[in-house]
Amino acid sequence: MLFPKAEYLFTHPFTHPLILSLWGMQYLGSLNKYFVKYKWHFMLGMLFVGLASKFAVMSPKVVQTVIDKVQHAVVTHDTTTDIASLVFWNGLLLLGLALLRGIFMFFMRQTLIVMSRHIEYDQKNEVYNHYQELDIQFFKTHFTGDLMNRMAEDVSRVRMYTGPSIMYAANMLGLTFFCVWDMLHINVQLTMYVFAPFPLLALCIYYVNKVIYRKSEKIQTQLSGLTTTAQETYSGIRVIKSFVQESNMLRYFNHTSEAYKQSTINLSVTEAVYFPSMNLFIGLSMFSTILIGGYLAIHGSVTTGNIAAFVIYINLLMFPISSIGSVISTIQRAGASQKRIDEFLKTIPQRVNEAHCIHHTLQGGITFTHAHFTYSHTGIQALRDFSLTIKPHQKIAIIGKTGSGKSTLAHLLLRMYDVEQGSIQFDGKDIKNLNLQHLRQQISYTPQEPFLFSDTVYNNIKFGCADATEAQVKEAARLADLHKDIVALANGYETVIGERGVMLSGGQKQRIALARALLKNSKILILDECLSAVDTQTEKNILANLQLYLQDKTTIVITHRIFTSWVFDQIIVLEDGNITEQGTHEQLLAHNGHYAKLYHYQTEMGTVEG
Repeated sequence: MLFPKAEYLFTHPFTHPLILSLWGMQYLGSLNKYFVKYKWHFMLGMLFVGLASKFAVMSPKVVQTVIDKVQHAVVTHDTTTDIASLVFWNGLLLLGLALLRGIFMFFMRQTLIVMSRHIEYDQKNEVYNHYQELDIQFFKTHFTGDLMNRMAEDVSRVRMYTGPSIMYAANMLGLTFFCVWDMLHINVQLTMYVFAPFPLLALCIYYVNKVIYRKSEKIQTQLSGLTTTAQETYSGIRVIKSFVQESNMLRYFNHTSEAYKQSTINLSVTEAVYFPSMNLFIGLSMFSTILIGGYLAIHGSVTTGNIAAFVIYINLLMFPISSIGSVISTIQRAGASQKRIDEFLKTIPQRVNEAHCIHHTLQGGITFTHAHFTYSHTGIQALRDFSLTIKPHQKIAIIGKTGSGKSTLAHLLLRMYDVEQGSIQFDGKDIKNLNLQHLRQQISYTPQEPFLFSDTVYNNIKFGCADATEAQVKEAARLADLHKDIVALANGYETVIGERGVMLSGGQKQRIALARALLKNSKILILDECLSAVDTQTEKNILANLQLYLQDKTTIVITHRIFTSWVFDQIIVLEDGNITEQGTHEQLLAHNGHYAKLYHYQTEMGTVEG
């Protein structure tokens, strides 16, 4: 659609491809859906812009009439004209017009700026919701600082377009239309001279637009890097201090900050040249009005009132025209930001519900059949022709060296990733045919690196199980041998544990994550190195507490330590994604392979639980 239909322009006046290409900002077309959603705000805003502009351009006509009548009365010695009364009543009329213009300008801001805040709110929610839908793979290849910058800084820059920029642009167009219309009715020749410098203005805008856009896109990328550096520094401050790297980190941050500063200064220099040039063109128009208008007045083509009206018209256009630079700069920045937002929103999650997915209540049976999996971002093959059958309520131990593929199994069962070849089935049903959210709701999982929120102990345990009672939360904490530790805290279960649980020890963090999983009370429980940071006695207490709790649950324990107090139905030894040993504790000891060597080593070191 090259030329817009009337109704399209009415709801998309600043986002039609033709208009956006002229402004050099075709990326802002993706905002059409928001303008449609808030079309009443937009249309009322445009109405108020038009009314404010119309009342503004009525003032020059009043001034023109007064000056011409006064001049005529003075020149002709007309005693019938009451000059004082004429000036007084027209002065009141000018005051009334100014008040009406001010009122409609207030309404203009209350509709368009409020609309931009609604759009900002919706866009931030859209970005946040899309973050929630993306796969783990995405977050492994993108920095947190960059993701935060897209939601905060980029969306805010887009809001400056959907609110102030549109408002100022509409005001400029409205005033320009009414002013030019009236000026042409007064004298076409003088109007042409007044607007003679404007083709040069258009060329200036076209050239500088491209420069501003290029620099704005670079600045946003650098700001993402700067935000990432700051975020990683704050999160890793304890590591930085323990390795005495404050000076090196400060030097690196200064280097990144200096590059960002230079880019912003370069953009500011461009804008500093750009904005005064707008006033130069206005000055040239004013000069043309006085010089040529005076010449025409001498020859009787125009009146003194006409010249005065032209001067007022140009003054009315002074702010809108001088704001062109600011508006264009803001739009260019918004376009660069919207491009980054669109690139992110076009990222499609790989794990989604199939068209005919089902809600299946898990019984606990799991089957891996010739499963192969390779991490795409590293190229590491984590599983090779992996086959395993787990019956409901069985207890399975997965043992292996770091990088053998143990944690990958947990991620595949939660469908954070999909196998490349082979299949995974729950109770005979392919994992890809199950509703993704319903599947994850039925599996309890404690990750190798527990994540805690900057909230109370109680809310961290209750996370993911909002309807749990206080008694159930405390029972989960007791099973994780954590209740006595929580009671000893300053505010008990209501103690705020700080960012990522900074106030707690590593063992306490792991036990809160374990309690969170136990509270879920799912048919399948996956424990990934969940006791690696607790002492031996605490570990014994937890394992003893879980004996009865796990009787009717399929349990997969991923560990590098051997638990002899638990009787596992199967013990799997992994190496380079392959099962090298499989059997019960007694069978593997008799086999005298890697498991037996690990058992004897831990026995000698006194680290075998039991």
